[in-house]
Parts: sequence; C-alpha cells; structure tokens
Amino acid sequence: MFVIIGWGVALVCVFGVFIAHGGNMGPILKALPWEMGMIGGATLGAFLVNNQMTVIKATLGGVGSCFKGSKYTKARYLELLALQFDILQKARKEGLMAIEQDVENPGQSPLFKKYPTIAADHHVTEFITDYLRMMVSGNLNAHEIESLMDAEIETHHQEAHAPVAALQRVAGGLPAFGIVAAVLGVIKTMGSVGSPPAVLGAMIGSALVGTFLGIFLAYAFAEPLAGLLEQKVEENSKEYQCIKTTLLASMQGYAPSTAIEFGRKVLLSTVRPSFVELEGHVKGKK
Repeated sequence: MFVIIGWGVALVCVFGVFIAHGGNMGPILKALPWEMGMIGGATLGAFLVNNQMTVIKATLGGVGSCFKGSKYTKARYLELLALQFDILQKARKEGLMAIEQDVENPGQSPLFKKYPTIAADHHVTEFITDYLRMMVSGNLNAHEIESLMDAEIETHHQEAHAPVAALQRVAGGLPAFGIVAAVLGVIKTMGSVGSPPAVLGAMIGSALVGTFLGIFLAYAFAEPLAGLLEQKVEENSKEYQCIKTTLLASMQGYAPSTAIEFGRKVLLSTVRPSFVELEGHVKGKK
C-alpha cells in the first residue's frame, strides 16, 4: 500500500507542480509512449542479459512482496519462540532422543502442529530441524554448529540479496538509457534543422523527455523499490538469527526459558515481544 502511495505522491508533486507553474503536458504525453518503449525495452533487455533465470524469478517475486505487508510480526515471533521452547523443554525432560520423531517428520509432529504459521514455512522448519538433528546426533559441538549456521545464514542472505542487487543495477542503468533516448531525439531534431523554431522547440522538448524519464524512473521508482526489498531481506535474516541464538544457548547448557530469552533479544525492537508477553504466550500454549 505504501509503495503505491509513495509513487502517487511522487507523480502528483512532480507533474502537479510542473502544471501549476504553467508547464504544458502536451509534448510530454506525445513523446511518452515512444520514450517509455525505448527506455523500458533497453532496461528489460539489459536486465535479462545481466541476470540468471533464478535471479530473474526471485526479482519478480521480490517486487511482488514489496506490495504486501511484512509477515514478520510480533505474533509470528511469539510462535517461533514458543515452538523452540516446547522442543527444548521436551528434550530437557525426556532426553534428546525424545524429539527425534518431531525432527524427522515435523509435518506429523504435535509440537509443530501447535504452531501452524511456523510449520507452514518450509525454509524455517527445515532450518530448525536440521540443527536439532545435529544436536540429537551429538557429533558436533556448539562451536562447530555455530560455524555451520553462520555459513548457511550467509548463503541464504547472499541468495536473498541477489534481487536487490539486480534492482539496484536497473536503477543505475535507467538514467543512462534516458540519455540514449534523448541523444536519438537530438539526432532526429538535427535532421529537421531547417524547420521553424516552434517545430524545433517541440522536437527538442520531446528529446529531453527521455532524459527526464530515465532519471525520474530510477530515483522515484526503481531505487526506492530496491531499498524496500533490501529491508525485507534484512528482516528475513533476523528470524534465522533468532533460531541460531536460541539453539546455541540451549547447547551451552541454558534452560529453555533462558535460551528463548537469548533469541528474543536478537529481534528488532519493533516486533520483539516483551518478556511478559512471551512468558504468557508460552504458558498459554501448554
């Protein structure tokens, strides 16, 4: 919603002020389809050349997510922390082998079924169960698992950041393609150098529309979208950091209630549940 509002504000302020100061929208509207076709086509071609198919698909999906609200809410993190508490509490009371079936088949696990939001997220569920499986096996110590977690989170972050970089490159190329469109417009104008001043003026104005569009699309549309997508990537990484911190605290001997407190502290303050809220949620799920 805010993406649409932001773009609307940019369009109204730029063109509204232009019209209010006596600007004539006629030359802009006349040149717009051709300039947009040229700039848009060049941008699309460069985008396809510059990215692998996996990045192209991820970018399209990332752009779509920018028009949706964030799924990383306080309610989601309450579920995540409560799920980890239940698993660690069961392991502490009954032994690590007691959670083996929950880890091997989370889809049928009563523990995971209590928290459908987390259970429905394949990537998060897999991340939790993979490292619980290592804890159950007992072959790796806390430092080795931490190193492995860091490597996986870094890989995940790198993959998630690829669409951001692709959009940033699009934003960087748009002004240049606008200049290309303007130069071609000037070349066309030079071919009509003997025309009356009014005709030449209109042709030069049309050529400059290309420069304007390239800059405007880059800094009012593409670059802000890349910035928003980057924020969503960072938001996503926090969830994995929370899981990592909680599981490592448990491996270091802390009680489940203390381990989830470690994980809670990692979360951003805007979505971090308070100690009382987390405690109440955990007790309510028993």
